[in-house]
Amino acid sequence: MLKIKNQPGFTLLEILLVVAAIAILAGIVIFAVNPNKQLGDTRNAQRRADVNTLLNAVYQYSIDNGKLPTTISIGSSCDVPSQEICRDGSNCSGLTDLYTFLVGATAKYLPGIPFDQSTPTANGTGYQIYKNNVSGRVTVCAPLAEQGITISATR
Repeated sequence: MLKIKNQPGFTLLEILLVVAAIAILAGIVIFAVNPNKQLGDTRNAQRRADVNTLLNAVYQYSIDNGKLPTTISIGSSCDVPSQEICRDGSNCSGLTDLYTFLVGATAKYLPGIPFDQSTPTANGTGYQIYKNNVSGRVTVCAPLAEQGITISATR
C-alpha cells in the first residue's frame, strides 16, 4: 500500500488568496496614481516650455532687429483663431507666421516652431500670440491646455 506523505507547499486556495490581495492592492495604487492626470500634467509641462521658448525667441528677435515680427496682431485675449502660430511657414493663411522671422533661411532663433501634439489644425501649432492693445506687451498662450489650466506667458 502506498503512503502519501505530507509535503510542504501551498494549497490552491492560499495561492488564489494571495493573487487576489495583490490584484486589489495594484488596483488601489493605479487609482491613486491616476495615469490620465499624470499624462495631462506632462503634456501641460511641455506646453509651458513651448510657450516660454516662443516668447523668448520673439523677444530675442526684437532685441536684434529693434522691432517685433510684423505678423503679430493686436489683441486682448487668447481666443482668436487668427492669432494661432503657423507651424512651418508654407501655408499660413489665417494664421500668424513666425516661421519666417524665427526659423526661416536667415533666422537663427529656433530650430523649428514648437507645436502642441493635440493640435486640431493641419498647419497650426496650437499656440497663440498677440500684442496687447493697451500695454503693448506680447503674450503667448496655450489654449489647448488640459485639466482647466491656463498656460500663458507675457513680456
